Amino acid sequence: MPPEAPPRTVGFLGVALLPVNGMIGAGIFALPAALVGAVGGFAPWQILIGGFIFLPLVLTFAWLAAHFEGSGGPVLFGKTAFGPFFGFQAGWARYAAGTVAVAANTHVMVSYFAALFPFLEDPMLHTAAVVLVIMGLTLLCILGMRQSVAALGVLTALKLLPLLALVLSAALGSYRSVPFVLPEFSHVESVLLLSFYAFIGFETATMPAGEMRRPKRDLPRALVAMLAMVTLVYMAVIWAFGVIAPEATESGNALADAAMVSLGPIGSLAIVLAAGFSIAANTLSGIVTIPRMAFGMAEEGMLPAWFGRVNPRWLTPANAILCYGVLAALFSLWGGFAVLAAASTLTRLLTYLVSAAALPVIERRNGIPNSLHSAMAFLAICLSCWIASHASTLSWLIFAALVALGTLLYFLAQRAVTPVVAEGGHGR
Repeated sequence: MPPEAPPRTVGFLGVALLPVNGMIGAGIFALPAALVGAVGGFAPWQILIGGFIFLPLVLTFAWLAAHFEGSGGPVLFGKTAFGPFFGFQAGWARYAAGTVAVAANTHVMVSYFAALFPFLEDPMLHTAAVVLVIMGLTLLCILGMRQSVAALGVLTALKLLPLLALVLSAALGSYRSVPFVLPEFSHVESVLLLSFYAFIGFETATMPAGEMRRPKRDLPRALVAMLAMVTLVYMAVIWAFGVIAPEATESGNALADAAMVSLGPIGSLAIVLAAGFSIAANTLSGIVTIPRMAFGMAEEGMLPAWFGRVNPRWLTPANAILCYGVLAALFSLWGGFAVLAAASTLTRLLTYLVSAAALPVIERRNGIPNSLHSAMAFLAICLSCWIASHASTLSWLIFAALVALGTLLYFLAQRAVTPVVAEGGHGR
């Protein structure tokens, strides 16, 4: 008889790798130049402010995670508080954004490696490499959670060690600090938006909770601790870039230019490789986590049972993972996928809004209302709405179309679903 659920194999260190790689992707290689250019020597402190502003969202997810043991994350939060329709929309929106993000990020990753391997600049070879990477990572995730987490650990080290070397070179070298300049009021909004984008992606860590040994304990600790760690990493790298302050070039990789100044050609090469590995880790993290949300939706009766089947040999939700990988690969072949990427931030914000609104509702129903938790949830809602107010008209139109499509899919799915487990079997 096939297993009903994958085994719980992920300990605290594995849990911690998920939010780190959700937050640190390609952005850390572009953000330093943007922030230093905007606010000079204030840039590291600006990212610290961004971390504090983002804290209510992370705390909200941490407190929600302490109530659930099953996979699904925002799906479980939304369904428990407001019913299956809102749970489905939160899951569908994040799933759609995730598949597009995998396609887009893998294209960027191959572009980084094309600087070292020029044959990847050929459009056909570039696209073939993207598809091979996506399907290779998908296969790795199907073969086991342990292998996936181990590979994620290796990729995390490969991307962080060159950044650490850059920071040490700045600390030990003789460089002038970039001038300390407070941002002008007219620039505050754009600078805060830049800071916000440094931290999105943490929420995916809640999605594979059903395969964690102690999710109610480990997830809240990992989310808060990794927000602090990622903030410090960003501050250190931004400070190092500002201290070394290379002259602007046309290379498109300012951090590699900084490494060229402080570490020479080998250091610059290491940063280029680190950027590629960082995006690969971010992509792998997405393929590990987001299909578990679809698996959780099947467990909760929101998707057909096919998505909730566990492979008896590898003990992973292989169908959900394979579907996600194939969709991402197909998106990577379509030149218009960048249009869908325009709405990816809004789909994340829908996930944030549903989850933040769910926290006080769930706690009141459980008889443990908490005024601090409710206040943080309210701040998280305000932050999400403020970010959404800066989205373009195109983003809103695409987002509305995705929500409409999600509504149609929800009602179609309800006619075809057969819950994998009884109500309440794995979620709480």
